[in-house]
Amino acid sequence: MDWQSIIKQIELTTQQAFVLERVEAVSGGDTSAAYCLQSAKQRFFVKLNQADALDMFAAEYAGLDALRQMHCLRVPQPITFGKTTQHAFLVLEFIALRPLEGAAQALLGEQLAYLHLTKQAYFGWHRNNTIGLTMQVNTQRDAWVVFWQEQRLGFQLRLAASNGYLGKLHSLGDRLCADMPAFFSQYQATPALVHGDLWHGNWAMDEYGKPVIFDPACYFGDKEVDLAMMELFGGLTREVYAAYHAVNPIDAGYVVRKNLYNVYSLLNHLNLFGRGYLKPAEALMAQLLAEIY
Repeated sequence: MDWQSIIKQIELTTQQAFVLERVEAVSGGDTSAAYCLQSAKQRFFVKLNQADALDMFAAEYAGLDALRQMHCLRVPQPITFGKTTQHAFLVLEFIALRPLEGAAQALLGEQLAYLHLTKQAYFGWHRNNTIGLTMQVNTQRDAWVVFWQEQRLGFQLRLAASNGYLGKLHSLGDRLCADMPAFFSQYQATPALVHGDLWHGNWAMDEYGKPVIFDPACYFGDKEVDLAMMELFGGLTREVYAAYHAVNPIDAGYVVRKNLYNVYSLLNHLNLFGRGYLKPAEALMAQLLAEIY
C-alpha cells in the first residue's frame, strides 16, 4: 500500500509533519477497508476502497462536514480524501470508539432531536451520495411525497427490477408509490438535515461517554427517516425516543410512516445483499397498503 501518498496529502491538509510509526487494520464497516495510521503524537482513521470509489468518499466527506457544522452531535472530523495509483482514500479524525450504552443512549436521542430542529429550504441535497454501495439520488424537490416517490422508493424499485426482482414486489411497490399521499394527509414533513443511514453500526460513544455518529448518507429530509432506521435493526432503548420526543415531539402517525421509510432500507438491502430481504420487503409493503384499504 502506498501510505506515503496518503501521508503527503495529510501533511498538505494539516500543515503539520506526520512521521508514520504504525499501521493497524481496524473495523471500518462493510464497504471499505479501514486502518489507523499512527505517529508518536497523532492518529488518523483511513478508509480505503477501489480507485473508482473516490466520489463516494467525497460525498461522505461532505456529509460529515455538514453534520459537524450543525454542532449538535459529535462526528469524526473529515481531514482529506483523494486517490493513489490503486486506491481511493478518506482520512478522518481517529476516535477511540466503544459501544453506545447507559446515559449516552438518551443523549443520542436528545442531540439528534436538536439536529433535526434546524429546518432547511428544500428536500434533497446539493449532490448525490451513496447508502452502502448504492447510489442515492438527492435531486432537490419542494414536495416530500414526490421526493420519496421518485428519489427513494421508485429508485430502489427500478434497481430491483434491473436485478431481476419483479412480480409481486413491483405490484406492491407501484401501488405503494401511487397511494403514498395517504400517509401524509394529516402530517406535514419539513426538511431537516438527516444522517440518512442511522443503523446501529453507525453510532457509538467516545472515550468521554458521548455519542458519536459516522458513515452518513446525508440529505435534507423528514426527521422520521432517521428515527425509523434506528428502529429497523434495533440496538437502542426506549429512553432514546423519550429523550428525542422531549425536545422535538414525534407525531403519532410515525408508528405507520416508519414502515414506509424502512421499505426503502429493506429494498436497498435486497439490491445489495440478495433475496433474503425479498419477503420482508413485500410483507412490509403489504402491511402499509392494508393501512389504507
